[in-house]
Amino acid sequence: MTSALQRLLNVRRDEVVPVLLSTGYFFSVLTALMVLRPAREALGLQRGIESVRWLFLATLVATLVVNPLFGLLVSRFRRLHFIAATYGFLAACLLGFYLLLTAAPERIGIASGQVFYVWFSVSNLFATMLFWALMADRFALGQSKRFFALISVGGTCGAIFGPWLAARLAQPLGTPALLLVAVAFLALAVALAWGVARIQPELARPDADRDPDAPPRIDEAAILGGSAWEGLRALFRSRYLLGIAGYLVTLTLMATFLYFTRLQMVAAAGEELDLRTTLFARIDLITQVVTLLLQLLVAGHLMKRLGVHVTLALLPLAAALGFLGLAALGTLTALVAVEATFKALQRAVVRPARETLFTVVRREDKYKAKAFIDTFVYRAGDALGSQTEGALGRLGLGLAALAAVAVPLALAWAALGVWLGLAQRRQAVPRRDAALPALPEPTASR
Repeated sequence: MTSALQRLLNVRRDEVVPVLLSTGYFFSVLTALMVLRPAREALGLQRGIESVRWLFLATLVATLVVNPLFGLLVSRFRRLHFIAATYGFLAACLLGFYLLLTAAPERIGIASGQVFYVWFSVSNLFATMLFWALMADRFALGQSKRFFALISVGGTCGAIFGPWLAARLAQPLGTPALLLVAVAFLALAVALAWGVARIQPELARPDADRDPDAPPRIDEAAILGGSAWEGLRALFRSRYLLGIAGYLVTLTLMATFLYFTRLQMVAAAGEELDLRTTLFARIDLITQVVTLLLQLLVAGHLMKRLGVHVTLALLPLAAALGFLGLAALGTLTALVAVEATFKALQRAVVRPARETLFTVVRREDKYKAKAFIDTFVYRAGDALGSQTEGALGRLGLGLAALAAVAVPLALAWAALGVWLGLAQRRQAVPRRDAALPALPEPTASR
């Protein structure tokens, strides 16, 4: 790599291979999920927008049920084994849905469609959570600030490639075949996850003496142990983890406000299916393009130069301005601009910054507490946001009332982001030597 390219991408020569593997891993996961997402959305709207609000609540309950089961898996198996087992279980479920679609299509109805909606809504969170947990486990804080945003480019490309692939294959192969495509990409994700886990410690070790941010080698044979509910206990024992949970809840509240506002505005624009599809596609296209540009050119440098605390405050401040603009203009064009900006900042800037917060916590918390936060807490924000927006709508209150709720909340959210970034800086110092467990130093003969 040339020095100019290294400066642009914030990646050293010895980090190229693990970063490429991580990018491919995220690309595979997001491709698998986005191939299936159109089917999830179509099935969820069979009974109208109001039914989606209740599906959010059903998803929240499902994540609460699944979390202790996942915690048990984490406590009993090695890291790479429970990662492979989780993706393998998701693939097995997809094969079951495929057999149902092909062998007994007459049994596919509204109820089974809602089951798939809830299953997908839970599965996609665990699939992406495992990816970021492994990233936080394998890369140190300094590394995460430099290239987590670059690794996120793989996810954005997968989010673009997945729908494109679904559109190309749905007609000639049929919708059930898309499930098999998703299974293939999940298998590829497992292979790349093992590649990252095997290569990254060995590449990081030579720099350990001169780079204080380099992570120690990891004992792959170690099992985390502990209780299946340890993630929940850890959350309520740590102000830092509670702060991360609060930041995520507020983020999902804002995203849900925008989501249902978009549904209502697009529905009001016309009842023609093609028109609605075009509007949704336009929003998604603008979002993905802006996200990709931010990830490639801006995001990694923001964390490195401004710090995580400033980076985490950018999205809340943009949300406050966006809701004020929506209340003043109230047009679909304004909504497209606000939502595209919100999602682009969320995916390109804030998501990588938020994931760096987990690089300074215990390894057990990176999987157990993170799983609870990224699934149950995330869906709790969804459910709360959908019910709040629905209550305001039933009271006949419009965008001005929504902005009156959203803007003060966004300012508090920004303050929380600043506090988390500063708390991460304080946590990073004692955590450098607290890795669990570390292997002995390699001898000179080796």
